[in-house]
Amino acid sequence: MPEGDAVWRTASRLHGALAGELIAGCDLRVPALATSDLSGRRTLEVVPRGKHLLHRVEGGLTLHSHLRMDGSWRVQPAGARYAAARRHTTRALLWTAAVVAVGDRLGMLDLVRTVDEGRVVGHLGPDLLDPGFDLDLAVANLLAEPGRGAAEALLDQQNLAGIGTIWASEPLHLHRISPATPVGEVGAERLRELLTTTRQLMVRSCRLPRTTTTGSTTPGEETWVFGRPDRPCHRCGSLVRQLTVGSAPRERIVSYCPTCQR
Repeated sequence: MPEGDAVWRTASRLHGALAGELIAGCDLRVPALATSDLSGRRTLEVVPRGKHLLHRVEGGLTLHSHLRMDGSWRVQPAGARYAAARRHTTRALLWTAAVVAVGDRLGMLDLVRTVDEGRVVGHLGPDLLDPGFDLDLAVANLLAEPGRGAAEALLDQQNLAGIGTIWASEPLHLHRISPATPVGEVGAERLRELLTTTRQLMVRSCRLPRTTTTGSTTPGEETWVFGRPDRPCHRCGSLVRQLTVGSAPRERIVSYCPTCQR
């Protein structure tokens, strides 16, 4: 599932192509929105909220989407909409005179009043990529269930928004915290340090999409532990392992070093 930094980059591309432009036509392919039409409205902005996208248009409306596992938004020349319209996976088309935004395999698509955005994103905790990110609130949310494992707590979007398995695995490794360690044992101060590191890594990823967490330029060496099961830890050489956290149907797999993260 795309994480907060990937969604931020998607929002940035959409905003750059559509903000201030008149929507010449739209085709929303979910039953609840089959008769909805945003034509004739201008895009005000496209902003991320955790792993969600909020496309705000004139008239106080917001098109909300979530990519889930396989979704994407692409910006293409306007003429590409005819080919996109023939694909059965296309869920949304919005076009201007110059470009078309194609929403493919979107996991969620809703149209709400902008003042009612809380209906679709109000459950989210502080957004790590929000300039006004509330670190104290995020830490307090994590510590509300002190017996919960660190990785599972970080992945809960109600605690804080934007972290997926990459940005749970990598900072935990950098701070030598086992993903299974209860957050109450980690403590408030170490959680503050952990989230500060996480935010720095995600911001860097937004600014420089090809920047790696390790600084390595060697293929396959771009992360410390994520996506490297049974390969040597860069720090100590122990084989990286994976751990399933959470309960079905929301279980997730995180990576860790059994030596560095006892």
